[in-house]
Amino acid sequence: MAVAKDNKSMKKERAAESAVSLVKDGMVVGLGTGSTAELAIAKLGERVKREELDILGVPTSLRTEMIAIESGIPLTTLSEHPSLDFCIDGADQVDSKLNLIKGGWGSHTREKIVSYASKRFIVCVDDSKLVEQLNSPVPVEVLPYAVRVVEAQVRELGGAPVLRKEGNRGGYFVTEGGNLLIDADFGVINNPEELAVALSSVVGAIEHGIFTNASEVHVGGEGGVEVLRR
Repeated sequence: MAVAKDNKSMKKERAAESAVSLVKDGMVVGLGTGSTAELAIAKLGERVKREELDILGVPTSLRTEMIAIESGIPLTTLSEHPSLDFCIDGADQVDSKLNLIKGGWGSHTREKIVSYASKRFIVCVDDSKLVEQLNSPVPVEVLPYAVRVVEAQVRELGGAPVLRKEGNRGGYFVTEGGNLLIDADFGVINNPEELAVALSSVVGAIEHGIFTNASEVHVGGEGGVEVLRR
């Protein structure tokens, strides 16, 4: 017996399908990481098979790479294609000015690189991710030997750093790059652009999860999809 999809899953699917509808033959597309991005990858794979789309994808994580392969999407790299048509990804939060917080899956460094390599950065979320102002902790990828140094700098910026742990296993979360993650809580972020610049200057940090480059956000809701643009 088929299991009915919950309301949130339906909203995510609508947003993912809307974003994927932008893909055209001959494009090179960045493929994000996360639950909504995975729905988009699956739907893109369906289009590749159904419409025989000639496209290439650039994955932002090993998990994304495996899902793309399973979905039948041919892959390439930024070395071969340093300029992409656009990137499709999800987000943990989206504010009223389309600033984002990403990194819940710990892949924000590669996600940010791929998004900046793209002519357009397309984000798909369900409407629960919309907030007036960003307020969730900001993931910061950190060199392991620099953790305490980075924590001190985050505190100087007004944040409360917490080293992320790996589920209930007792160890710490390790990124694909072999680094650690700090979740830095700044409370309500009044100026994401300013904080993004400040975090980019933190010595020992690799990359942070504030994104200020979204071109448009496809929001899945009860009645369909709303597309927000800068």
